[in-house]
Amino acid sequence: MKYDRPLDNELDPIEIASRDEIIDLQTRRMRWTLAHAYHNVPHYRNKFDAHGVHPDDFKELADIARFPFTTKQDLRDTYPFDMFAVPRERVVRVHASSGTTGKPTVVGYTRNDIDNWADLMARSIRAAGGKPGDKVHVSYGYGLFTGGLGAHYGAEKLGCTVIPFGGGQTERQVQLIQDFQPDIIMVTPSYMLAIADEFQRQGIDPSNCTLRIGIHGAEPWTQQMREEIERRFGIEAVDIYGLSEVMGPGVAQECVETKDGPVVWEDHFYAEVIDPVTGAVLPDGEPGELVFTSLTKEALPVIRYRTRDLTRLLPPTARSMKRMGKITGRSDDMLIIRGVNVFPSQIEELILKTPRLSPHYLIEVSREGHLDEMAVKVEMKQEFATAPDADRQASAKELQHHIKSYIGVTTRIEIVDVGGIERSMGKAKRVVDKRPK
Repeated sequence: MKYDRPLDNELDPIEIASRDEIIDLQTRRMRWTLAHAYHNVPHYRNKFDAHGVHPDDFKELADIARFPFTTKQDLRDTYPFDMFAVPRERVVRVHASSGTTGKPTVVGYTRNDIDNWADLMARSIRAAGGKPGDKVHVSYGYGLFTGGLGAHYGAEKLGCTVIPFGGGQTERQVQLIQDFQPDIIMVTPSYMLAIADEFQRQGIDPSNCTLRIGIHGAEPWTQQMREEIERRFGIEAVDIYGLSEVMGPGVAQECVETKDGPVVWEDHFYAEVIDPVTGAVLPDGEPGELVFTSLTKEALPVIRYRTRDLTRLLPPTARSMKRMGKITGRSDDMLIIRGVNVFPSQIEELILKTPRLSPHYLIEVSREGHLDEMAVKVEMKQEFATAPDADRQASAKELQHHIKSYIGVTTRIEIVDVGGIERSMGKAKRVVDKRPK
């Protein structure tokens, strides 16, 4: 076994508390959060009033369903600082999204918010199998993106040695992993596979490096991709979940001893799953869109934030708190191809079931006349890079057959040379939609 399972006396008491204790804590913190948002953020006060609801209407957790949702558009409409619930002078740090589809969403943190974030990231790294003294190679991006600094502060809080590399410079990443011999790497799963490719390009077996744990997040990834990472590196690959609007990484973390979905840190976040069309709250176990309410955030409380991530809530296992299922896609990245709903994660799963194909792919959608067309560009694995055309065509036909059988869409498959798909240093870009807007 490549990890040391934490003892109960090493865990935060709330991680092994009873459900009644967790619900009582959530109820008290939710009451504070609703009042804090209403009295200090005019945008929330106006939304609550227009919805005919007041913080005093909240008596028990089920009552949160009476309150309106918050969306990314709310943060854009109040750009840059009008969602802050404390004076700007109390905000010690600001992060922001890239803003590729509009104004960036801006988030702020008080000193207490930063401390809570570091505590939750330390808890997350420990749940992943990390321990004080481990060396942690951070390949998430630094700067306005929450990934790098979130991982950095959490690793330091746990007592780890941090190697703050960031993204890019893949050749040098491999060199320093060889030289510094880290125990843990924190990076997107797609870039982890790009690092594996670089190891092999240099003639080095990635499974011989010192890494024993990979903590991967910031994009949806499949069980098949987990198995690919674990096979190539010989490590335990676990899922971390978060988003900047709610906090950053560390909202939920998979426990290495079970690897059965990220545990939601329910002492700081209240999770719901809703029908993405009607907004109705769904029972645990039913798939839908994930919604979060923060319970302790001072600078930027979020009330029923629609993440657009599709998943389901599951009962506790390794900890006393609920788990999330794997993110199966996003309600806003679903492609509709000739009336069929298609998620990139479905395509990825089928690619990884095709033995000679690598997980580096790109989906292109276009329109011929009145009909939508979908093409998948995908690379062969490095060991099959020089395979004859007959083998390449056989792999293409196999993938085409799987997509038609399992998803119901006829797709053109293009096998491209190794390296033909652009490698992302952060979240992988999986879809290019060329259809007229």
